[in-house]
Amino acid sequence: MNNITKIVLTGGPCAGKTTALVRVIEHFSSLGFKVFTIPEVPTLFTQAGMDYLTQNKGFFYQGEKATLEIQLALEDKFLRMAQECTEQPCIIVCDRGTMDISAYMTPDMWADLTRAVGTSTAELRQRYDAVLHLVSAADGAEQYYTTANNAQRLEQMNEEGLRIARSLDKKVIRAWTGHPHLRVINNHDNFDQKMNRVLKEISAVLGLAQPIEEERKYIVEVTGPLPDDCTESDITQTYLTAEQGSEARLRKRGWQGKYVYVHTSKKRMSDTEEVVTDRQINLSLYEMMLGLADPMRHTITKHRQSFIWQGQYFEVDTYKDRLDGLVILETKGIAEGEPVKFPPFLQVKEDITGRKEYYNYYLACR
Repeated sequence: MNNITKIVLTGGPCAGKTTALVRVIEHFSSLGFKVFTIPEVPTLFTQAGMDYLTQNKGFFYQGEKATLEIQLALEDKFLRMAQECTEQPCIIVCDRGTMDISAYMTPDMWADLTRAVGTSTAELRQRYDAVLHLVSAADGAEQYYTTANNAQRLEQMNEEGLRIARSLDKKVIRAWTGHPHLRVINNHDNFDQKMNRVLKEISAVLGLAQPIEEERKYIVEVTGPLPDDCTESDITQTYLTAEQGSEARLRKRGWQGKYVYVHTSKKRMSDTEEVVTDRQINLSLYEMMLGLADPMRHTITKHRQSFIWQGQYFEVDTYKDRLDGLVILETKGIAEGEPVKFPPFLQVKEDITGRKEYYNYYLACR
C-alpha cells in the first residue's frame, strides 16, 4: 500500500478552513502529493433540508446519525481510492471530522449514537493522523468575522453570534482532546501567517524537515482562576536513550480517567531544520519502551491547563515532584514580532524563550 496520510481541518465558525483547503491542495500538489478533500457533511445536509436547531429530538437524532454514517462512508470510499494511487503519496483532508459531531449534543446522546453506528470515541479519533483546529475569528479577530462566505452559518455577526461561535470553538477542541496530534492554529493579524502554520503542521505530519522555531515560554505565577472551559490533563514524560543528535521520549497524557500514550522522536537535520515524528502507541508497548529510559534523566510529571485567550492558544504547565513550584506558560504559533496577549490571571515573572535549561529535555537531567 502507498503512503496515505489522513488529516482533519476543523475549528469554530469563520476560522479560515475554506481558504486553508485551497492552500493545502495547491501547496502539496506542487510537491507531488495526490490530495483528496472530503466536503463538510453538515453543510451538505443543511442545504438538503436538515435542521440542526430543531426541537424535534427524534428528527435531530436521525439527522446526526445520518451525518456520522455519511461522514464515515465518504472517508472509507476516499481511502479506497487513495489506495489505488500507488505511484504517489496521498493526503486525505477532511473538512471537519467525525468527532466534530459530538460537540453539538449531550454526552449521553453521543454515546447512544456511536453505539448505534457500531463505533466509539476512541475508534473515531484513531481514524486520523492529525487534527488541525483553526481558531474562530470570533475569538481575538472579531473584525474579520463574517457570515458572507457561508450562507448556512447559524452564528450571526452580532454579540450573541460571536458568543455562540466562541463557545462552539471550545467545544470542538474538547471533542478532539486526546488525539496525539491535535494542533491549535492561532489567529494572527496577518491571515497568511495562519495559513502558513497550517502548511507547516501538515508538513510535520508528513515527516518533511521543518525550520526550528522557538516556542515562547515564560515562568509565570497564577494570580486568578483560569477559564472554566480550559482543558486539564496530567502528563508523565520519560526520555529514552537515543543516538547523538536525536531525542526520543514517551508521553502519557491522562484526563477524566482516560489515557493516551505517544512516542515522539526528534532528529536534527541541520542547524536550522529538524524532523519531528509523533506516533500513538498502546499501553503494552509504552510499558515495554519504559525499559529504554535514559538513566541520566528523571521522569517529568506536570499538570497542564490549555485554553484560548483572545485568539491565541496557551498551555500552563504546573510541575510536580522535584520541580514542584515551577509554572511555565507556553504559547504556540505566534509569529515573530507578534505580541503575546497575556491573560490577566497570569503574572509573567521571567521570559525564558530559547533558554535550553528550561526545555523539558534539560529539566529532566539528573
